[in-house]
Amino acid sequence: MITAIVFVKADVARIPEVAEAIAALDGISEVYSVTGQIDLIAMVRVAGHDDVARVVADQLNKVPGVQETETHIAFRTYSRHDLESAFSLGLD
Repeated sequence: MITAIVFVKADVARIPEVAEAIAALDGISEVYSVTGQIDLIAMVRVAGHDDVARVVADQLNKVPGVQETETHIAFRTYSRHDLESAFSLGLD
């Protein structure tokens, strides 16, 4: 499983519509509206690198209102949830 984090600059007047359109794409697991120099962060979770290209280059970049993207591929995932599960004894 490949995880990619895509920073999206969007037309400010269309951010909610752009976010919803991106979220509806196959391979997008979630989209966050954020503060700072970018407008949205899209999480891509797909089987392989060719799928990242399909989602980002062929679909996400073509959503009306998307002005610019920057894609980052994750090497490893570190999360509190994963660590708690790994060390859980099953006791509540």
